[in-house]
Amino acid sequence: MYYYVFTNEVCKRRSDVPQFITAVSQRILRNSGKIAEQWSVEYQFQKCQSSTKSYQKSADPVIAYTAEHTTVQSPLQIELQKETLANATHAGMLGAPEVLTFGQNFIRSFGGKRILDIGTFTGASALAWALAVPDDGEVFTFDIDHTNYRKFGVPIISKCETTFKKIHLVEGPAVESLDKLIADGQAGTFDFAFIDADKTNYRNYYDKAVTLLRKGGVIFVDNSLWHGAVCDPARRSEESTKAIHEMNDKIYKDDRTYSALLNLGDGTHVAFKK
Repeated sequence: MYYYVFTNEVCKRRSDVPQFITAVSQRILRNSGKIAEQWSVEYQFQKCQSSTKSYQKSADPVIAYTAEHTTVQSPLQIELQKETLANATHAGMLGAPEVLTFGQNFIRSFGGKRILDIGTFTGASALAWALAVPDDGEVFTFDIDHTNYRKFGVPIISKCETTFKKIHLVEGPAVESLDKLIADGQAGTFDFAFIDADKTNYRNYYDKAVTLLRKGGVIFVDNSLWHGAVCDPARRSEESTKAIHEMNDKIYKDDRTYSALLNLGDGTHVAFKK
């Protein structure tokens, strides 16, 4: 006879994140009076990730408090966030609104007009940048497939034609698309870049963003703490964790930029092109 016992633990505060095991299942096998125990451990990515973002109820109270005194969202942003969280697959990929507000503040402060948005999902970040740039601004948003944007973003963002027309979709492998911009003579013409796509390509995206940005341009690299995994040497062998850790080292040592790694959202590495 098999007995299954499931226990669920809430993600702990950021200081405990390296331990993050949010779901543990214990299987007890009883056979002929002998008892054997088999443990399987599952990392529930979305739940753990959510504790670092203010839109989740499980967010640390410090995160919730700071977000309440940081985040400013338009009605379109609120609607898109609600729709994504309610109906999109992998909704936890949605960018933290406090990070998007912080990025908007940078764009507005230096009058940014041309934006690179690497990783579209449902369009929350593209919308944020489109709201921040002036009427003649442009947001180039890159994704391998814009299905989620067309399903969730377009019906909402298109309610404001002025904002909607600023967003330009670039579909396909982002590395190739960025290379094409460079080949077309676009180096040094962008003001701001936001990187929130496949983690194994983060170093490539960063290098190409540095090339495409003007002097004084700003790069935001999202998920730079990766729910705390980068702090744990034992987890740096994991593919995505390793890629993010190496990228953080690269940015910190890069003589082309000034930088700061912030505990904002799931970690935001900010780089300023010299």
